[in-house]
Amino acid sequence: MDTVNYFAHKTAVIDEGCEIGNGTKIWHFSHIMPKSKIGENCNIGQNVVISPEVILGKNVKVQNNVSIYSGVICEDDVFLGPSMVFTNIINPRSAVVRRGKYLKTIVKKGASIGANATIVCGNNIGEFAFVGAGAVVTKEVLPYALVVGNPSKQIGWISEYGHRLEFDENGFATCLESKEKYQLADNKVAKI
Repeated sequence: MDTVNYFAHKTAVIDEGCEIGNGTKIWHFSHIMPKSKIGENCNIGQNVVISPEVILGKNVKVQNNVSIYSGVICEDDVFLGPSMVFTNIINPRSAVVRRGKYLKTIVKKGASIGANATIVCGNNIGEFAFVGAGAVVTKEVLPYALVVGNPSKQIGWISEYGHRLEFDENGFATCLESKEKYQLADNKVAKI
């Protein structure tokens, strides 16, 4: 029998047939469903549901009251804020069964999604993007973009450390905390 190298609170429900990485912590009343894959050193908060075939990379932080539905993939170092919401069907109807028609949503490496935000399925979130609290994402979010509102609108750019980037007239910016440098060209940000 495999040795369990993760922590699960006694009230958590861990179904057979899921994969959970070393060092991961699963807290009160959370449910990990079959065929889901959770990477190493993740933190799954209280009252979280991870549906079948969901994939979480390494070091993903899922705050309380989040449901991650089939079709969602979160890459390494993603942050999912308290009570944020994913959807997986664009036109749900109680009387119409659409299992197997779930749209995929990919949250790329290092992205953060704020508390109570909603991500409408099929809209990917770019690397190190930041979705503000309460935002409703109805279209793709670019890497390093900062989006807020309903529907969400891009209001700027953000560093890998989570600070607003102020680009000069030549398209260069420096993160206040890390001192890393970024360049903006053709509406794309790259760390240099």
